[in-house]
Amino acid sequence: MVTPTPFELLGGDDRIRALVERFYDVMSDHEPELSRLHPCDPDGRVARIPRDRFALFLIGWLGGPDDYVAQHGHPRLRMRHGKVAVNVAMRDAWMRCMSAAMEELAISGEVRAFLDARFAEVADFLRNAAD
Repeated sequence: MVTPTPFELLGGDDRIRALVERFYDVMSDHEPELSRLHPCDPDGRVARIPRDRFALFLIGWLGGPDDYVAQHGHPRLRMRHGKVAVNVAMRDAWMRCMSAAMEELAISGEVRAFLDARFAEVADFLRNAAD
């Protein structure tokens, strides 16, 4: 018997894209310092390109099609985030946005526990600046 991937448990491509959209909407609405690190539209909302790129990454990272790697190469998260000072406050702001997005989409149970733990690990791994 094959264990379903987090991608499958979340509901696949459309559901993960909805999570990414909500994540960036929360960021744009509540974490302006964090949202300004991304290209934004004239209204100050995180633009389409970072949303699409993160969705592709997240889909592959969660066990779905690995189109991110095909289009952009290995994620190299530390290198790609190296130009941004990621301190505890920035990590926590990112986590607040993702947590709120998951809450609003009613992601719960084992998949939520898995995501909470994995997102926290990755967010902490990307810290590269003192507080």
